[in-house]
Amino acid sequence: MISRLSGTLECVTDDGRAMLQSGPITYEVLVPAADIAELNGKEGREIVFHTLHYLEGQSQGASMLPRLIGFSSDRDRSFFVLFTTVKNIGYRKALRALQRPCSEIASAIAAKDTAALTSLPEIGKRSAETIIAELHGKVDAFLDGIVDPTSRVTPVEPAVPLIADTVAMLTALGETMTDARRRAEHALAANPDIDAPDQLLAVIYTMKEPVT
Repeated sequence: MISRLSGTLECVTDDGRAMLQSGPITYEVLVPAADIAELNGKEGREIVFHTLHYLEGQSQGASMLPRLIGFSSDRDRSFFVLFTTVKNIGYRKALRALQRPCSEIASAIAAKDTAALTSLPEIGKRSAETIIAELHGKVDAFLDGIVDPTSRVTPVEPAVPLIADTVAMLTALGETMTDARRRAEHALAANPDIDAPDQLLAVIYTMKEPVT
């Protein structure tokens, strides 16, 4: 699991692919639409990405490609993971949709502002209503750039990359995003000492489905 990556930013494309040189290796890191403009001003500088590592299925055949998604902070990564628990919001769609800072999008969800959400790329009226229905009441930790230390989101923060990587593996195996996250969280709650996605995946398939 790759959870953080530092190096020299070579370039970032308009479609959100940042090329990061770390030692002798250059990594392609996918970034949210909201970060592209800022990264364009950091070419040639040393930067750090907080990353999610997942496998992406191809349209033809059964091959899987490893992908890295990079965020400027743990908080942005946590919001992305939460956002992609929404039905029909996959990683690629979320990267294009998150064109505004996560605090602004969280504020729109908290205010049940469908107009603000539909102004985002990829998000229509039905998607906006689904996002509000599934995430309202879960985004307080991301409002106004403040993480509330009493929020229920905070205690699970260290496990977010582990959950995200396990969810990516489950969805690659055919699970829906919602079911995959539910099963991963259920397994980790029962086995908090697990620290690798392959271990968590093995446990998931030995456990009964969590009750919904």
